[in-house]
Amino acid sequence: MSYIRNTKSITLKHRTETIDYLCTDLPGGPLPGIGQILITGATGYIGGRLTPELLNRGYEVSVMVRKASPEIKDRFPGARVVVADASNFEDLCNALKGISVAYYFLHSLQLGQKQFEKADLQMAENFKRASEINGVNRIIYLTGLGREDSHLSPHLANRMKVAEILSDGAVPVTLLRAGMIIGSGSASYEILRHLVKNSRIFLIPKWAKTNGQPIGIRNVIKYLVGVLEKPETSGRSFDIGGKDVLTYVDMLRQLAFLLGKKRYYIPAGPINYTPLYGYFASLLTPVPAPITKVLIESCKYEVICQNNDILDIIPLKRLSFQEALLKAMTAEETDQVKTRWSDAYPPDYDSAVKLHELNYSPRYISSHILLSHKSPEALFDAFCQVGGTNGWFHSNWMWRLRGMFDRLIQGVGSSRGRRSADTLRINDVIDFWRVEDLVENKRLLLRAEMIMPGMAWLEFIADTEGGISRLNINAYLEPTNWKGVVYWYNFLPFHGVIFKNLIHQIERRAEG
Repeated sequence: MSYIRNTKSITLKHRTETIDYLCTDLPGGPLPGIGQILITGATGYIGGRLTPELLNRGYEVSVMVRKASPEIKDRFPGARVVVADASNFEDLCNALKGISVAYYFLHSLQLGQKQFEKADLQMAENFKRASEINGVNRIIYLTGLGREDSHLSPHLANRMKVAEILSDGAVPVTLLRAGMIIGSGSASYEILRHLVKNSRIFLIPKWAKTNGQPIGIRNVIKYLVGVLEKPETSGRSFDIGGKDVLTYVDMLRQLAFLLGKKRYYIPAGPINYTPLYGYFASLLTPVPAPITKVLIESCKYEVICQNNDILDIIPLKRLSFQEALLKAMTAEETDQVKTRWSDAYPPDYDSAVKLHELNYSPRYISSHILLSHKSPEALFDAFCQVGGTNGWFHSNWMWRLRGMFDRLIQGVGSSRGRRSADTLRINDVIDFWRVEDLVENKRLLLRAEMIMPGMAWLEFIADTEGGISRLNINAYLEPTNWKGVVYWYNFLPFHGVIFKNLIHQIERRAEG
């Protein structure tokens, strides 16, 4: 089975995406002669924002991904793409050949508390050794903020151990230690926003009154570029934070004020069990339980800057918490969210089998066709807007039921939404699906990421036949065992209702 591939991201409704480079006002300007820079996790939240900044400043940039994908070149024009799995030492040795400076953004947080520590420490050890063998000049690592002499959450303690492993090698390491990162699309911001949006009453545990020092994503990116251009930061550790130190209750109150929401805060008394709060947060927010549980566990411990040495080297205006919130809200309202926490979730998304990689047709296929007088371009624009705040049109109830089931068993659910309402690119999330392929004015292919006994895809195609447009929706399932067969036949009776409704709604919403 083969399909036409198109690596471009799609902008719907002819909206122009603006590029807002953040580092144009950094003191000193770009540093010539640095050599090749490697960014690990380039398709993730931080790496996806840092890469364009470095390219814009004229640096030679390599991006490391776990699997070759043609759309990466389109997303980061001018960057060299290297393929490596950080758990494989040989892969890393090849990826780090000719590299002068490496940004380390690797973590396994999405695996949950029971598994991420071992995976993270092994990747750090591999990376340190491979960097030494290849003569890398410097590693820059964004780690967690917290006092080393105090008790830390498993997440923060693990980040400290990774920093120790990297720093214990022969390659100088620059450590930037940050707390909660606030920006459009960040996991922390989306947890806070959806909690305020979806809950009128908050049971406040004692740990919610712990101090934290959140930092805006804009400041984080500036510091990451700034330390690269300041050789005196090599081999040193810096705390980076925003302008304000405030409790997590204060953060909820400030966000509720900005959103115009009246919320009630009630002391929780003896109910302080963080995994319980993490689980309920996953039901009320787009962020899955493995991540919410780890992040909320970290809220029990004070994370504030112990020094501001970085400001002597890179003097910049630190955003207040409200300023960071307002910038995140503005990016959402203007549909300019560049990266999102879901870009790199789940851990195996970029190594998953693609539909075009199968050497046979999926075992089960359900097809639904509608002839229309609307143009293929209009039909394409319409079906590319499914999901997120637009919902799944009048088929919403079935998708929501499926999404609720996945959330309850800690899978990815329909509340994940989408990065943008008006733009779409390969690897974007649409609720519990991920964009696998995109052919402008013709095809949208989604790969399922919900928990299910098999591999599933949902395909939308717009073309013409005999002078009339044809809209086609195909559902594919390749079961892994007998449970997949049962799953398919259990849902098959609903296909007629769901897809008939959906295909007619797409046709009605198509303009022109």
